[in-house]
Amino acid sequence: MATNDTNARKNDGKKPKKEGRLRGTIKQLSAVYDFTRQQDSHLPLLMALSFGIPVIISIIVPLVWYRTSIPGWILTVLLGIMIGFTVAVYVLTNRSNTAMYAMAEGRPGATAMVIKNINNKAYTFNEEPIWADPRSKDMIWLGTSFSGIFLIGEGDYGRVQRAMDRQEKTIRKITQGSDIPIYRISVGNGPKQVPLRKLRSKIVRGHKIKLRRDELESLNNRLRSLRLRNNTMNMPKGMDPSRVHVSPRAMRGKN
Repeated sequence: MATNDTNARKNDGKKPKKEGRLRGTIKQLSAVYDFTRQQDSHLPLLMALSFGIPVIISIIVPLVWYRTSIPGWILTVLLGIMIGFTVAVYVLTNRSNTAMYAMAEGRPGATAMVIKNINNKAYTFNEEPIWADPRSKDMIWLGTSFSGIFLIGEGDYGRVQRAMDRQEKTIRKITQGSDIPIYRISVGNGPKQVPLRKLRSKIVRGHKIKLRRDELESLNNRLRSLRLRNNTMNMPKGMDPSRVHVSPRAMRGKN
């Protein structure tokens, strides 16, 4: 009896966990939908078409194909529902990202939102800027990848370029004798700048691999040490990085 009670308690513990996870996913999708619908009036129609077209096709095609059996027709309809749901979620995600970038455009620190989502084994970006002007809110972020080093600036193009010159000169001290490239990207809507919505593709596309994994790790360690010992690579006094980040979670109304 004790064993049965123990198993029952274990099973009772697993069921709410699965239900809670499903409820959390539904709540998350609902929050994303509500946020996006406020910014994009075409979202309901686009999602309805994205879901409805595959379902309608899955219903009509088997009926036209006379040899399709009842079980085969049912499986085809279920497949159409799955495809429709997947396409609808994709449309929601894509339109949500577009709306989020539109809201973040022009806000100080919006670049951090993009580079935070890029971080993985191949890309390493510091979420806090390596340089910032407390008055103008101009900022520069540092990142690395197998392609080299990235300096990403946000703010007035001229001021940011001059600040990048100083940062690049400092970084070159630890990369002398190597051919590690330094890519400079200015975020904004000016003629020589990259819009926020295109920043991710600008970083991850069009760069050749220059470093091996061990070389990238060594580079990251040297840059980390440089930031710790060199005041020119640290955040200036008066600037609080936690106050300039634009959080996708906060923008979507999540707690």
